[in-house]
Amino acid sequence: DTPVLKKRLYASLGFLIVLMYLSMGHMMWSWPVPAVLEKNHVAMGLIQLLLTVIIMVVNQKFFISGFQSLWHRAPNMDTLVALGAGASYVYSTYALFAMTDAQMHMDMEQVMSLMHEFYFESAAMILTLITVGKMLEARSKGRTTDALKSLMKLAPKTAVVVRDGMEQEVPIRQVLKGDVFVVRPGENIPVDGVVLEGSSAVNESALTGESIPVDKEAGSQVSAATLNQSGFLRCEATRVGEDTTLSQIIQMVSDAAATKAPIAKIADRVSGVFVPAVIGIAVVTILVWLAAGQDIGFALARGISVLVISCPCALGLATPVAIMVGNGMGAKNGIMFKTAVSLEETGKMQIVALDKTGTITKGNFVVQKVVALNRLTEKQILTVAADCELDSTHPIGISIVTEARERNLELVRPQQAEEISGKGIRAVFPEGTVLCGSKGLLETYQVDTEKYCGDVYGTQVLVAIDGELAGYLVIADIIKNEARSAVQRMKSQSLITAMLTGDAKDSAEAVAQQTGIDEVHAQLLPEDKLEHLRDIRKKHGAVMFVGDGINDAPVLAGADVGAAMGNGADAAIEAADVVFMTSSVDAIPEAVGIARRTGRIAMENVVFALVIKFLIMILGFLGYANMWMAVFADTGVAMLCVLNSIRVLYAGKQ
Repeated sequence: DTPVLKKRLYASLGFLIVLMYLSMGHMMWSWPVPAVLEKNHVAMGLIQLLLTVIIMVVNQKFFISGFQSLWHRAPNMDTLVALGAGASYVYSTYALFAMTDAQMHMDMEQVMSLMHEFYFESAAMILTLITVGKMLEARSKGRTTDALKSLMKLAPKTAVVVRDGMEQEVPIRQVLKGDVFVVRPGENIPVDGVVLEGSSAVNESALTGESIPVDKEAGSQVSAATLNQSGFLRCEATRVGEDTTLSQIIQMVSDAAATKAPIAKIADRVSGVFVPAVIGIAVVTILVWLAAGQDIGFALARGISVLVISCPCALGLATPVAIMVGNGMGAKNGIMFKTAVSLEETGKMQIVALDKTGTITKGNFVVQKVVALNRLTEKQILTVAADCELDSTHPIGISIVTEARERNLELVRPQQAEEISGKGIRAVFPEGTVLCGSKGLLETYQVDTEKYCGDVYGTQVLVAIDGELAGYLVIADIIKNEARSAVQRMKSQSLITAMLTGDAKDSAEAVAQQTGIDEVHAQLLPEDKLEHLRDIRKKHGAVMFVGDGINDAPVLAGADVGAAMGNGADAAIEAADVVFMTSSVDAIPEAVGIARRTGRIAMENVVFALVIKFLIMILGFLGYANMWMAVFADTGVAMLCVLNSIRVLYAGKQ
């Protein structure tokens, strides 16, 4: 809790400044003190003891946690902090009592000697500087969640709902699923919903990172915390409370912060072995120096130095801060890592397998080409096909009608229309009978299709009039603008790319050729995708699968890392480890780059902390490192780990 930590730090610093003035300022540089203390060394010692006790009480959390862990035979970082500060305090208290005895015997030389045996300021400094490290960690974590905090601020506290025919403003928690709510220009959308009436441009950058407003009309989906920029919208609430997209994003980041990545668990295991080993080394250090003829004060000071420098605070900061910064960087770019494990594992991927429709392509079928084969023109072929498909609900049929209307063609309904399942439509017009559909449909009615050559990319819709092939249309899904550049970025990251799709082989290979994808596996059922994924894993290594449909849920769950496009089905998003809110293919290499930088920097932190601590610990054992050097070295390592972790925000893309 940063406010509590801040109060602890300020209180510790305030009392530490006074303590340092008395212990070092007066003793080393003869800074002035009240006359009553000038020659009263015992009183000076008592004041230092009291100031240290106050700082220890303020930071009692270290002692409670540290000694509880020691009692349960699971010493941790706080154990070393508590032992280092506690040993300094206990030895200094012993020196103070020895001073009172020397003063009773009027041995002023011994009194002056014992003044140099006070390490109260060391105990206080240990606790204060470790608290500084904790504060830096908290502030670093806070920076990574700024985007989420601003997102939470965007969410309206109230909504205008329509009840009993009247508009009324209610608290957001009172909005129920199925409620009709209205949003005027300039207002934020309160909950997830579907537009019933109206049209507008909605700025969804808070959720997706896309700066271009998205047009909304009847039937369009809207999300909480997005901004209605232009028109009036009347919507029905579909997801409220914790079910909204915004709440799920916040929960994902919260869950990621609560989990530990494998590298963080390694640091924990190292600390578990490190702590008891260091306690043993500290004891050996004291015994060795005593055996070498040094006095108890010198030997104890060396042992305490070993305890202080060995405190693995930097190990504690090494991975959590890096992971939090990486997770926050992902959130800023519309990439949601559900757990810390998924963040780290994303950086280890060797191959990216992608679904086609909705992932590489936009998922919107359009007429790419109209071909007339005999007496009719291309416009007439399109008109006849659109007449047949006027009442169709199939995406291909809808795309044909849409194209005809965009060209302002006049359409008429057939006198009779029969849908032949999976093949197309047979329609009767006053001018004759029309077949509109696949090559198989025409062959069923013995239509000669020799003139039909076909196209490599897209779905072909053939048109036959009165038993003669008249022309055909090529219908294709649009490849996303950024798909090719994103695939090239993946290759620059040494990633192999593959496509797993249920679409026709020719269509899939054409998309792969245009985007540069390495492998194509087409005409796959959901269970086939999972089987092919396992084969790819055996061949190449760890696999990330990216998809968006309900049929992708099994393979998303079966991949080493499953990634779902944010505009995909709920089942796909639920099964995924990573969610791309932007629905952009560019998010894939961006996620891998962030994960790799985070993993590399976390490992750098762990290695750096261990190496530096090991070197200083050797110096402490040999007597070349005193407690001051130990305290500053420990805090310096912790601060450098925090600063190194922030590099995740600024490192170049990979």
